[in-house]
Amino acid sequence: MPMDSHRLRRMSGRDPHEGHRAATPLELLFDLTFVVAFGAAGNELAHALAEDHVTSGLIGFGLAMFAVCWAWINFSWFASAYDTDDWEFRLLTMVQMAGVLIFALGLPEMFESVHEGERIDIRMMVAGYVVMRVAMVGQWLRVMREDPDRRECARTYVVTLIGSQIGWVALALADASIGTFFILALVLILIEVAGPVVAEGWRGGTPWHPHHIAERYGLLAIITFGEVILGTVAAMSALVHDPDIGWTRDAGIVLAAGVGLTFGLWWTYFAIPWADILHHHRERSFFWGYGHMLIYAAITAGGAGLHVAQYYLEGHSQLDITGTVLTVVVPVAVFTGMLYLMYTVSMRATDPFHLILLAGTAAVLVAAVVLAEQGVSLAWSLVLVALAPVVTIVGYEAIGHRHLQDHLSRLRA
Repeated sequence: MPMDSHRLRRMSGRDPHEGHRAATPLELLFDLTFVVAFGAAGNELAHALAEDHVTSGLIGFGLAMFAVCWAWINFSWFASAYDTDDWEFRLLTMVQMAGVLIFALGLPEMFESVHEGERIDIRMMVAGYVVMRVAMVGQWLRVMREDPDRRECARTYVVTLIGSQIGWVALALADASIGTFFILALVLILIEVAGPVVAEGWRGGTPWHPHHIAERYGLLAIITFGEVILGTVAAMSALVHDPDIGWTRDAGIVLAAGVGLTFGLWWTYFAIPWADILHHHRERSFFWGYGHMLIYAAITAGGAGLHVAQYYLEGHSQLDITGTVLTVVVPVAVFTGMLYLMYTVSMRATDPFHLILLAGTAAVLVAAVVLAEQGVSLAWSLVLVALAPVVTIVGYEAIGHRHLQDHLSRLRA
C-alpha cells in the first residue's frame, strides 16, 4: 500500500482480495519482540527441565506460550484487516511492542512461582498485557468510529478485551491458591477466545487477507525455528569450549543434528499451502489459527530440549541421557502430530498414507529413546531424532504431493 506520507487514513478495512499483499516492515519489526518472549520462555523451560522440575516447567511454559501467542494473534489478525500504516497505527504498534518486552521480563518470576507451588506471580506479565491492551483497544475504538459497517464486530472486541483484562489484573493482585488461580484463568481464557468467535462468526467479521495471514504465521514459524538453532549453538558451545573436549566428532554430529532437525521441521511445515485453504474456506481459520499455538510451543520446546542437551554435556543437568533425549523427542512428536491434525481438519480430508508416515515418524523417535537407554551417545541419539521429519519429507516428495493436489482440487471445487 504505497503512500507519500504517513498521515492519518480512514480505517475502513483492507481489501481481503488485495493482490500482492505481503508482510510489512513494521510487522516484521513487531515480530522481533517475540524473539525475546519465545527465547525467555524457552530458556526458563530448559532450566526447569535440567533441574528435573518437569511438571512445574511444563505448566509455566504452557501458560507463557499461550500468553505470548495470544498477544501475537491479537495484533496480526487486526493488522491483516486494518493496517493503515499511518502515524497513529505505527505509534500504537510501538506501544504494543513495549508491552511484549515488559511481559517477557515477567516470565522468570512466573516460572519460579509455579515451581514453589504456593502462588502464581503474573504481575509483571499482566502489566505488559495492560500496555498491549491499551494500544489494542485504541485500535478497535478507531475501527468503531471509522468503519460503521463493522462497528458491532469492533465493539465485541473492545468489550471482551477490556473485560478479560480487568479479570487478569484482579487475578494478578489476588492472593489465590494455585488451584483457584487456574480455575479463574480458564474462565478468563474462555472470555478471551469468545471475543474472536463471536466477532468473526456472529458480528460480520473483519476483512483479513488469507494469503497475508498465512504468510504472517509462516514468518513467525521461521522466527521460532531460531530457537532450535539457538539450542544447537548452546549444545555445541558446551563441547567446543570445553578444554577437555574441543572440536570433536561429537561436536560435528551435534551440529549436524541440530541443523538437520531445524531444516526438516521447516520443510514439513512449508510443504502445505495454508493460504489456499484459508482463501477457499475462511470459516476454517479458527482451528488453524489457534492450532498454531501448539506448533509454536513445540518448536520452542524443541530448542529448549537442545539447550538441556548442553547442560547434560556440561554435567549440569539432573536428567539422565534418556530424559535428555526425551526433551527433544516429545516436542518433535507434538509438532508432527499437530501438523498432520491441522492438515486433516483444514482440508477436511483423511489420508491413510498419513497414518503410515506418522507410524514411521513415531518408530524413529522411539528408536532414538531406546538407543539412548541402551547407552548410545547423546550426539548419535540426537541424529536419529533429526531423521524423524525425513519420514514425512520423503513420503511427500515420493507420493504425498499427488495426494495433496487431489485434496486441493476437491477443496477448490
